[in-house]
Amino acid sequence: MRSQHIWTERNEEGTKRQVRATRFGGRWRLQAKTAGDLDWTYYERPLLEDLLALKEILARKYQRRRASSEDVTSVEKLIADQKEIES
Repeated sequence: MRSQHIWTERNEEGTKRQVRATRFGGRWRLQAKTAGDLDWTYYERPLLEDLLALKEILARKYQRRRASSEDVTSVEKLIADQKEIES
């Protein structure tokens, strides 16, 4: 089953950045684009900040029964893997 989560954030300059996270086939795919960009940027290794934001979104959705526990645990594993790579 496909799971998609979309959020918008602003950077230091005030430019909007939209992020989409999709889980399909047990694999997460994150993509982002800033205001004015025509094409999406697809990440092989998602940014840690995006993964942390996704975890917060999933935790809130899980409490409302709108996300599965599998989604939450898979993102927590991605965060742990990303922190290991960065250190």
